[in-house]
Amino acid sequence: MNTCLLLRNLLDAALAATDGRALVADDLRRRDVLLGSIVAIGKAAASMLEGALDVMPDVQALLITKDGHVSPALRHRAGVEIIEAGHPLPDARSLEAGRRLLAFIAAAPVDRPVLFLLSGGASSLVEVLPEGVSLEDWRRVNAWLLGSGLDIHAMNAVRKRLSCIKGGRLLEYLGGRPALVLMISDVPGDDPASIGSGLLSPCPAVPLPQNLPDWVRDLLDAAPPMPALDDARWALADARILASNATALDGAVRAALCLGVPIHRHDELLCGDAAEAGVRLVRELIHGAPGVYLWGGETTVNLPEHPGRGGRNQHLALSAALALEGQAGISLLAAGTDGTDGATQDAGACVDGGTAAAMRAVGTAPEEALSRADSGTALAAVDALIRTGPTGTNVMDVVIAFKSS
Repeated sequence: MNTCLLLRNLLDAALAATDGRALVADDLRRRDVLLGSIVAIGKAAASMLEGALDVMPDVQALLITKDGHVSPALRHRAGVEIIEAGHPLPDARSLEAGRRLLAFIAAAPVDRPVLFLLSGGASSLVEVLPEGVSLEDWRRVNAWLLGSGLDIHAMNAVRKRLSCIKGGRLLEYLGGRPALVLMISDVPGDDPASIGSGLLSPCPAVPLPQNLPDWVRDLLDAAPPMPALDDARWALADARILASNATALDGAVRAALCLGVPIHRHDELLCGDAAEAGVRLVRELIHGAPGVYLWGGETTVNLPEHPGRGGRNQHLALSAALALEGQAGISLLAAGTDGTDGATQDAGACVDGGTAAAMRAVGTAPEEALSRADSGTALAAVDALIRTGPTGTNVMDVVIAFKSS
């Protein structure tokens, strides 16, 4: 049995269950609503927009997404303005996207709802900065956050403080227009205020991380206050989450049922250090019963000053490969559901008890690669990386394992 192929099939089932195009189309077909315009923002935004246009083909739309995430058919579709911007680090196009977003909303009909399609990635892809905060400042803050080891809620608490549109502030620009907000969640707890840093969701004030450098704190008082939680205008925003990490695991479970083996699903979200998580999951597999194992969540990596190639899923997989060394009958796959892992085009990796030895056989030291956050280079050397391309969704990460006996 090719267990990595089996695990890849289960990953594909998880992705299909959270496909943005199908989810948005299904939701809109159940509604009696005449839209004025559509705004789609995030890494799953192109797929979500296609679903909306399947139902309402003549509505004007603005799409803000990551490079390489737009299909040729959508790129040439009339009535759709497309801006591709920087991710995971923002760039000048992200600020242009912010300017176009405000202009697009201002030109939208005032008597019909604006449909907002939001998914993870918006924190980097679109921004309107406060006066006195430069693009260089913003990029430096984001680079620090990405290597800090902070979880997504802590990172977004900082991002909201450094924005004129996040933390619910986009409400100020609706001009009384109603909004229908459909979201795909990429955050633990599925809090709308954290998806894309909460463009159109009431956001309670949360404490900032204690370990912020002074230069970051010095930037955080420039933005206007967030709308109050009891602001009457929130009644104009009808928001719904269409899919989450749990939806992805549901899809994988349905596909695994046909294998006729026990299924061990873990509902507690993965979090914390990726390398430690890899060791912890392998320990559970070694001492656990045979079958398919499923986890979801989002780990973190504290990056060295000069990291190599990789992302948190590749880091977790390489750590797992070392912990699995010499163990027969166990394979593990870790992947980002958006199809990218860190600043790479790889979604993750699939490893087993022979992966680390195979690396050494081709002159790659897996322990050294792990310490340098260069997991992608080591995994590529033994063809263990997984590449899906843009998936049309973004619901954190999944880890899928199989134990034969």
